[in-house]
Amino acid sequence: MELLENIQIDIEPEAVKKTLRLDSIETAHALIQTARPHIRAKAVYRVSYVDQKFPDAVQLDGVRFTSRVLRKNLDKIERVFPYVVTIGPALENTASSCDDLLDQYYLDEIGNLAVVGARKQLDRHLRQHFGLGKISKMSPGSLKDWPINEQKKLFSILGDVESSLGVTLTPSFLMIPRKSLSGIYFPSEIPFLSCQLCPRQSCPSRQAAFDHKLAEKYRIEP
Repeated sequence: MELLENIQIDIEPEAVKKTLRLDSIETAHALIQTARPHIRAKAVYRVSYVDQKFPDAVQLDGVRFTSRVLRKNLDKIERVFPYVVTIGPALENTASSCDDLLDQYYLDEIGNLAVVGARKQLDRHLRQHFGLGKISKMSPGSLKDWPINEQKKLFSILGDVESSLGVTLTPSFLMIPRKSLSGIYFPSEIPFLSCQLCPRQSCPSRQAAFDHKLAEKYRIEP
């Protein structure tokens, strides 16, 4: 398992202003300055290899993941990169201690932007360090096809994530601290987004529209 510490994140004031629907860029700057000292971005990843492929599952380093979509995405892939990234608990704790509910919301949303920014830095590191071109990712729980309980298998591949990152799993397989992301990166000539296979309309995190033709290709029911 490889550890990346002290990941530097650029939180764009314009992105904060847009996400929080603020009236001024100065307010965005002030919120970023409040949040930044509480962000401790780190990541772990591992170079893993596909051992076996089944009709609706794939085995990585001896661990079997059941997902038709993941299996299809790794059809011609042998090397993948399981990962967990986090910004730590400090910003979340700071937000929770705010008396003003609006301030809590603002800091929570900045935390979401920060952890996504940390994952983008991991993305850049993997592409540069391993000479990769385009890469895509999938996360347990992002689709019904790959349930969140497979999160435990992902952690088992990585090893002692708690000691390295301070990230643990709840009995329902959610990550603590909450501002953490996990998944598997893989080379992909055509960018893949799980949102393309998810029919849920009211999703604030949606990155792409539901694609009926792609869902048929993956044999995913809307």
